Amino acid sequence: MYPGNNESGGKKMSGRTTHGNKYLKSLLVEAAWAATRTKGIYLRAKYDSMAARIGRKRALLIEGHKILNAAYIVLTARLSYMAYSVDEFEKKRNQKHITHLQNELKGLGISV
Repeated sequence: MYPGNNESGGKKMSGRTTHGNKYLKSLLVEAAWAATRTKGIYLRAKYDSMAARIGRKRALLIEGHKILNAAYIVLTARLSYMAYSVDEFEKKRNQKHITHLQNELKGLGISV
């Protein structure tokens, strides 16, 4: 269960999702809905940033895929689940934004 990804000429385009177990897919999307309604967790922060760009339904599908990957790792590697904190996510996103703006200024010939 993941959104399709097609690339042609360096341009990335999303495609249809792969066919799979429809019951598992609906279960994971329900879990993603619940995760996006919970305050102070990484999945909600990531969902909010993705939903603005790609839409709510596709963002939910991606969140369901993240939940499935986390469950797989927990079950196969026998590790305890360790979630990212929202503070780490926000800090990383802000740093990326600062770097992007610095590169924009550099492109305009302004040194910072």
